[in-house]
Amino acid sequence: MTMSNVDTTPGEEQKAPTPEFRNPGVGFLISLGLASVLLMSSILSVGILTMPLQATAIDADNATTIISVASLFTGIAALIAFPVMGRLSDRTAGRFGRRRPYLIAGAALLLAGAALVLAATSTATLTAGWVVMGIGQIAAFTALGSSVPDQFSPEKRGPASALFGVAGVAGAVIGLWIGSLFSPNITLMIMAPAALGALALLAFAFVLKDDPLAKEARPEFSVREILGSYWTNPVKHPNFGLAFASRFAVFCAIAAVNAYMAVYLILGLHIDPVDVAGKIFLANLLSGGIAFIIANITGRVSDKVGRRKPFVWASALLFTVGLVMIVMAGSYNDFLVALIVMGVGQGIYLAVDFALITQVLPSKEDSAKDLGIMNLASSLPNILVPAVAPALLAIGATAENPQNFSAFFLAAAVAGALGALLIIPIRGVR
Repeated sequence: MTMSNVDTTPGEEQKAPTPEFRNPGVGFLISLGLASVLLMSSILSVGILTMPLQATAIDADNATTIISVASLFTGIAALIAFPVMGRLSDRTAGRFGRRRPYLIAGAALLLAGAALVLAATSTATLTAGWVVMGIGQIAAFTALGSSVPDQFSPEKRGPASALFGVAGVAGAVIGLWIGSLFSPNITLMIMAPAALGALALLAFAFVLKDDPLAKEARPEFSVREILGSYWTNPVKHPNFGLAFASRFAVFCAIAAVNAYMAVYLILGLHIDPVDVAGKIFLANLLSGGIAFIIANITGRVSDKVGRRKPFVWASALLFTVGLVMIVMAGSYNDFLVALIVMGVGQGIYLAVDFALITQVLPSKEDSAKDLGIMNLASSLPNILVPAVAPALLAIGATAENPQNFSAFFLAAAVAGALGALLIIPIRGVR
């Protein structure tokens, strides 16, 4: 790949050369998809399945507290690391390129963190392992996401964005499946998904053609630059601000379902707690599988018609309808139908949302930093929704109905609809 020459005059700041888009083929897409999905499967299999088992082994009576402590510190680390990791990646100069070092570092941290989780005999060690895994996931996720706008022209980002977007949905299903294959061998339950994720990241690092950034073209990295990693002016860049707000609203709706699915099945639909794990797996398998298929179809269709906004509107509408159906559900089968509707909406959304975001980034040179900020829109809801959930669940609560799930999921439906409305004012994207 050739690089364009940059002419500068004395006193003029030299900017990074702008690469041509490669628009790589199927091999790149397969490698990107495997790396993204297996990365998320390694993280989610620990977060959903094996970390609770380790917490129970450490102290069964205080397992929920141990999980909360580990999740809190990992969430704080994510809020700090996402933008900074992107800023570092954008400014990394060397023969290995801007993204490849973070793929390799992510693979190493993933394995190291998993080993710590496995060896944990205390809350501190378990928390340290989960934080290390989280930072490794952020490093690799930043590099994977940045490779899409790096490599593809805006009108050809649909398929790659779809594969990257549904990684979390598909990763949860695959991670739980891999974990169940090796149950009750806790060593393999933790290390096998981590090893597969690390191998997939290294394979993608080998496939990726990552142009190095010349040291003389690298901007200075000052304290002000570091602090600037957490801010992109929404007044100066209104499209970016609207996209951030839209994504935040939609992911609040998604977080509401993910965080309270088990509690709703037990308290709302009166499912026996013994059966909840199997029913959650079936629900995720159906909704996740449908989302994965729909996303890959929608990504290509979106590229072909040259539009993103109508797909975001349709997806948010379906997601809102699915949440209303959950409120009205009288049985587990009704709940499954609602989740399938949400799966269709989520698949459409994840296919085009990331592609739309890459088209409103303020600067190509700072794409990883800006994507890091955008990732906060999807990670913050996982912290904020559980914080406000008790107040929503208490609305109109009675002794017979101590948890008002109707109010909670209707509020989530409103958030999903708001996410769609916020897309309307965005300019420059059809």
